[in-house]
Amino acid sequence: SFFSTVWISLYYLAFYVVMSGLFALSIYSLMRTVNPYEPDYQDQLKSPGVTLRPDVYGDRGLQIYYNMSDNKTWEGLVTTLQTFLTAYTPAAQRPNINCTGDTYFIQDTFDGPNKTKLSCKFTSDMLQNCSGITDPTFGFPEGKPCFIIKMNRIIKFFPGNGTAPRVDCTYVGDASRPLEVDYYPVNGTFNLHYFPYYGKKSQPSYSNPLVAVKFLNLTRNVELKIVCKIIGAGITFDNVHDPYEGKVEFKLKIED
Repeated sequence: SFFSTVWISLYYLAFYVVMSGLFALSIYSLMRTVNPYEPDYQDQLKSPGVTLRPDVYGDRGLQIYYNMSDNKTWEGLVTTLQTFLTAYTPAAQRPNINCTGDTYFIQDTFDGPNKTKLSCKFTSDMLQNCSGITDPTFGFPEGKPCFIIKMNRIIKFFPGNGTAPRVDCTYVGDASRPLEVDYYPVNGTFNLHYFPYYGKKSQPSYSNPLVAVKFLNLTRNVELKIVCKIIGAGITFDNVHDPYEGKVEFKLKIED
């Protein structure tokens, strides 16, 4: 009958209203327990991953091959570096502050704008001969190319146990073989004042510190296998299941 249909409709309407209310209440209660500045669950990494620029991947990992006399083979590599470093121009780093200390930048309060934490500046000129400023080609046509090493972020990670971690590049499987490298900044270190990282919401303008390596005495026309490791307490690079944890390996061949 008509009244039965009305009562059934009202029953289901009330049922779904109550269920929707309970669902909304549960979501609200859950969100009240979530810290907006730090994930409750994070990957328990032993140490951060490491990335390389320029990054050209072949069939078996990173492979950078180019011919010094053929600019078409290295112009793309140079463009990759130039594009990557646009985030490190003085204009891009304007929201950040100048940091001069050599210790961890621990922040217990939100002293930045809009309830954020402060971030230290890292500008491309700190990479000196690999900044792209004095040499826009990053040494590629001379056979002395620059590569940029970046350590990935881990929230509240304190690398080095009070000593700045540094980059060390060697030949794969033959660390005693001489490899002449210039590191920028000096000694290839990641200054401690860039750590710890507090998360994207806490530090929206944070930029990863970088280390540039400039290879000076590479043998021509031979494929070279090179590994760049991050040396520092709390950073491991011997995880066979993750080839980019604490290090980055790549193949490099420069033809003349």
